[in-house]
This record gives sequence, C-alpha cells and structure tokens, in this order.
Amino acid sequence: MSGQPQRVSRFSRSAIKVSFEFSPPKTPAMEAGLWEAMARLVPLQPQFISVTYGAGGSTRERTHQTVERLAREESVLPAAHLTCVGAPRDEVDAIVRSYKEAGVRAIVALRGDPPGGAGAAYQPHPQGYQTTAELVASIKAIGGFDVFVSAYPEKHPESLSLNADIEVLRRKVEAGADKAITQFFFENDVYFRYLDKVRAKGIDIPIIPGIVPVQNFRQTANFATRAGASVPQWLADRSTGSTTIQRRAA
Repeated sequence: MSGQPQRVSRFSRSAIKVSFEFSPPKTPAMEAGLWEAMARLVPLQPQFISVTYGAGGSTRERTHQTVERLAREESVLPAAHLTCVGAPRDEVDAIVRSYKEAGVRAIVALRGDPPGGAGAAYQPHPQGYQTTAELVASIKAIGGFDVFVSAYPEKHPESLSLNADIEVLRRKVEAGADKAITQFFFENDVYFRYLDKVRAKGIDIPIIPGIVPVQNFRQTANFATRAGASVPQWLADRSTGSTTIQRRAA
C-alpha cells in the first residue's frame, strides 16, 4: 500500500453519508416500484430523499403527493424540489406553506428549466420570482425549512463563466441557503477544484457532491451534455466491452 493514494471509501472510519433523488412516479406501476425501492433504501438511513420537478413544473402535483406521503409514512427526511418557473409568487408560497403543514422540513429551491426543457429560453413568470435567490429568501421568511440550492462545478450551461456562476451561488447563500447540491460530475478533481474556488469567495455552506449511477452510458452522456457536465475519455472507453477487457488484461 506504500505510496498508493488511499480511497476515502476504504479507509475512512466515518460512515459515508448519502441521499437519494427520485422523479415522481408517472403511473401506478411506477408508484409501486418507488415505494418498493423506499422499503429497501430507508433502512440504510440516508440523510434525506429528494423528489424532483419536471421542466416548467410539469410534475408539480405528483411531486407534492410523493413528498407528503414520505413525510407521513417514512422515517427519512424528505426534501421537496421547488421551482419558481411558470407560477406566480402567491402560488409558490402556498405550496411552501402546504409542505410546512405536512411536516416537510427541507426544500431544494431551484429556478427550474423552462417548459421547453434545458436549452430553451427562460422567461420568468410576470408575477413570479425572478431568481432562485428571491425564492430562497421567501422560503426562509416563511420559516421552518432547511433550504438546499444547486451548484455547478463546471458552471451552469447558461452562465457566461464559472466565476459568474459562483456569484449566483453567493447570492443564494446571502438569501439564506443552508446547503448546496452540485450537478453530477465524473472526476473528483472537478469537485475539489470547484470547492477551492467557492471557499476562496467566502462561501462556507456545505457543498454536497452530486453523483449519477451510469446504467446506460449513451443516455447518461446525452444528459451530461445538456447539463454542462464533461464526460472523461476513460469513461467513454469503458462503455465498450473490448476496451474494458483490454484494460483488465493489462
């Protein structure tokens, strides 16, 4: 082992803390599958389980129903994704209050993708929140929530630069954000370089690394392209059986 880098997963005495993110189920069969998965995952004691929104808030009702059931029936902390796209402030605030009444105590506050999906032009609702920082401030004013926000180690696809994107994160923190969850990445150095830059700007909230399980490489690579996450060549090479076999034999 001398001279070899040690992997935290093998040598840390602290248990690795994870959370899981789900999309709300679209059909009764998918809903049954979700709760079967919960039965297996909850005993692992994740820090929280979050439930996403679709583009333009398209899964809003299903997200609410799933999160509220988690709060009622499971011991794990549910975190509800909430976007400010496509809705007036009063409607968004009513959702926040309904979560509070249901016992939800964590919200992932996001601007949200436009109805046309990632890459389409974003247009704030005329009576809505214009930025995520405004949404965060409103949630904190209602009170009773830990607020998570997004962070982008390789910058948001719409940002002009990484520094500009970190400035957006700083404004969200100033508005009251408690923690940030990063866009997924494939190289640890991407995360650690980003963390150094964030800390240098005086941002000291926890920055939780986002990880995506690669079950279908092509699908994941397409998702990464839309999300602005780089795919390293070694991962692309491993997506072919011949390359994997050659490396194993080496």
